[in-house]
This record gives sequence, structure tokens and C-alpha cells, in this order.
Amino acid sequence: MAFSNIENSEKLKIIDIAIINNKDFEENQVLKRAFEELSKEENEDRLFNIKYVNEEEAKDLLNNDKISGYLRIQENNPKIVVKQSGINETILKYVTEEITQNTNIVKDLSVKKIIDQKLLGNTNVDYEKIYKDILENLEKDVNLKNISDDNLSYTMIEFYTLIAMSCLYGGILGMVAINQNLANMSNKGKRISVGPVNKLKIIFSSVLASYVVQLVGLAILFLYTVFVLKVDYGNNLPLIILLGMTGSIAGLSMGLMIGSCIKTNENAKTGILISVTMLGCFLSGMMGITMKYVIDTNVPIINKINPASMITDGFYSLYYYDTLNRYFFNISSLLIFSAIMILLSFISLRRQKYDSI
Repeated sequence: MAFSNIENSEKLKIIDIAIINNKDFEENQVLKRAFEELSKEENEDRLFNIKYVNEEEAKDLLNNDKISGYLRIQENNPKIVVKQSGINETILKYVTEEITQNTNIVKDLSVKKIIDQKLLGNTNVDYEKIYKDILENLEKDVNLKNISDDNLSYTMIEFYTLIAMSCLYGGILGMVAINQNLANMSNKGKRISVGPVNKLKIIFSSVLASYVVQLVGLAILFLYTVFVLKVDYGNNLPLIILLGMTGSIAGLSMGLMIGSCIKTNENAKTGILISVTMLGCFLSGMMGITMKYVIDTNVPIINKINPASMITDGFYSLYYYDTLNRYFFNISSLLIFSAIMILLSFISLRRQKYDSI
């Protein structure tokens, strides 16, 4: 509930800036077209409100806090002038740097095209046409496919990690299912150990029942976030459900492993499971959305084996990418993680023997 309205108070407003409309700016077509696109009034997601002025007017607007900063092109080098540091000023600087990189790409491609034409013996090279053709191709081809405007926000990572945590907390059910069948953990386990029953069948049925209960809880969570909190998970609902079911298997299997492999009392096992789950959710971005980026950048192996990160990564890969390669990679990773946890549990259960019960 805390996440549901968090973005309204932090919604990015249109940034007022100025651009010195001199000859250098008019000649820099990439920069000019980019800022025009980012400030179109008909564009609901426009970033800037631009005033085209001379330098004196720009200084006056900045001193009177009418703009966050202004752009001046001097000898083909863009320079940002600001009064103070802040979010708006940083965005202006970042956008300008990105556009400048694209400008350099156009220049490099133009030089290559001109050289190629001269090597072919063409002495009448139309420099302006080459430049315009490259600019048009760049605008046409180098575009991110936007598939997330309507359903992806930075707080969605918080919801994804919330679902991941719910999936992994299914491990408590798995751990209870194991503890109820261990002779050193419960009276029921003692009766099962001395009874003429197939212990693997009993454990399997207990784990299956735990998984069904976990899926019911996960379904309630999805229904609550969709119909009460109005969270939009996009158009890939079957894939989202599949990922939730797979994540639940991973959580359940982790509970099985901790319950069967760690020799201690039930409270200690529960504490270990909760600690591992919360650490995984922290590293996947639940307590700070930048943490996942920090881990992926500096120690990526941690999130490669972190089931919470696999679940969250699988969720927003549905929105960041127009292919399902990364999504199914995360599904496969969760299944491999689950198989390893179940195998360790099976080995531990087979080796358990008691001198007395």
C-alpha cells in the first residue's frame, strides 16, 4: 500500500531551459532536431520547455530563476550554463551529452561515406546529401522500441521484489512440511519414521500441499495489487503467472533444503530462512531500487545465484525487451536453482539415521 501512490508526489515536471539561437546551433542539425523533439507541445511526455534567446536574455532568465539552465553552442561544442546543481540541471547535462555522442556518430559516418565515395572514383561528392541521408537513417533506425510507457515505472521494481519475497517466503511452508516429517523435529515425524509407510510419498504429498497453499497466497497477492492497488503488470499475464509459479517452486525448495540440511531447532531454521530471503530481496532492489544495479555492475555473480533477483529480473525483462530470451533464461535459472536445492535435500534426508527416537 505504501508503494501505490509514491510516484505522484515525485512526478517529473517539464524543465524550463533556454537555448542561445546562434549560427552554431542552427548548423548543428542533430542537436537542433533532438531538442525540438524533446520539447514538442503535442508530446505528452515532453521533457523540456525551451526558449530560444540570445545570451543576454538567457543570463537574465537564469538569474531570475525562470529557467534551470541554458545551452550555448560555441565552435561546435555544447556548453551548459547553470546557476546551481540539482535534478533538472543534471538531466539537462545528461541529455546534452547523449545528443553530442549521436552528433559524433553522424560525423564519423559522414566521413566514412565521403572516403568510400572518393575511393570509388567519385569526384563530385554531394556532402550535404550524404549528411542528410545519414541523419535520416539514424532517426529511422536508431530508435528504442518503447513497449513500456503505459505499464512500467521505477516503483514497479518494488512490486516485483515484493512478489519475489512472497514467492521465497513459501520456503517457510516447505520447511514446515519437512520438519513435520523428521523424527527429531516432531511427534508426527517419529510416528512416520517407525511406521510401515513410504516416507518419500508422505514428504512429496506434504510439499505438494504446501505448494498449493503458496499458489493460493500468491493469487491473492496478485488480485490485491491488480484490483485494489491498480498495479498494471502489462499484457503478459500468462508469463507473469508462470514466473510466479516458478519462483514459488524456488522458494519452496530453498525451505526444503534449509529444513533438511541444517541441524538445529525450528525457530533457528526459520530465522535463517527469513534472513536469507530478506538479504536476497535487498540485493534485488527491494530496499533501494539502485541496489540491484550496483550489484549487477560490480559483483554480477551474486544476482546470478540470487533467486529473488532472478524473479524480479524476469518480470521487468518482459517490459525492457521485445524478445523472451532473457525471461526464459531467468525461468531456467530458477528451475536449476530449485533442482539443486531439492537434490541437496534428498541427499540429506537419505543420510539421516537415528540411534533412538
